[in-house]
Amino acid sequence: MTTTANAPRPPDGDWLGTPFLRFEREGPFAVVTLDRPKARNAMSPAMYFGIGYAVKHVAADQDLAGLIITGTGDVFAPGGDLGGAGGDDWMDFGSLSMEALLPFDTLRTSRKPVVTAVNGLAQGGGLQIAMCSDMAVVSDRATFRVPELYRGIADTYYSHMLARLIGPVRTRDLMFTGRTLTAQEAVDWGIVARLVPHDELISSAREMLAQCCRTAPAARAVVKSSLDGYIGLFDRIGMTSSLGGDEAVEGFMAFKERRSPSWVHPDLRIAGRL
Repeated sequence: MTTTANAPRPPDGDWLGTPFLRFEREGPFAVVTLDRPKARNAMSPAMYFGIGYAVKHVAADQDLAGLIITGTGDVFAPGGDLGGAGGDDWMDFGSLSMEALLPFDTLRTSRKPVVTAVNGLAQGGGLQIAMCSDMAVVSDRATFRVPELYRGIADTYYSHMLARLIGPVRTRDLMFTGRTLTAQEAVDWGIVARLVPHDELISSAREMLAQCCRTAPAARAVVKSSLDGYIGLFDRIGMTSSLGGDEAVEGFMAFKERRSPSWVHPDLRIAGRL
């Protein structure tokens, strides 16, 4: 296998396994930046895996106290790349189990603090990263959406976690309509912690992380464990079954072909993808 700087290969050291994730050391903190502007930061399997690897990499590094995750431009992360043209294809969505591939539980159980700085659009897996981090600070330009039901996916991780955070009424509103939330709404609903002017996003994230890192780590871990127990486990069997079902296949094809899925009544179909 080639070992040139941007060649597709597994993570190693500060290399996160994909050219679309940058790992930078800034004093006591690591900053991971999603940087795939041509695909608006759509996340390939290697990118998802790289986020989880970064969390563990920081935890094992005595020189680093915590991690910030952010994006580039006007997009944080829109979720998984349904087009499948990543160019970092040393792995695919079928090469590992969902639990091993996706970083959400790794974020929830991280030993060192993780702050997500949401710079723009966050939906699907992008919003899940923000919610599973210890804290999230968001730009006033950020927007949020949970479009999984438009893709034919019964995302029970979302339904479980959102119901814990914002209650079942708002969860139904968000998931059944796929509507977009503003940054202010996301803070008011309790999905994310703080809202700041866009130009102050990274400095605010650094200050938030610094405050967290000054707390006692063992005591903080006990509190984190208690909160994680409150959130609890989602229906992994049901979600895994849904991901391999007919609706997910049709949802993928509809997204790729920029049309409404076939389950939508003909009178309710719209031009373009949902």
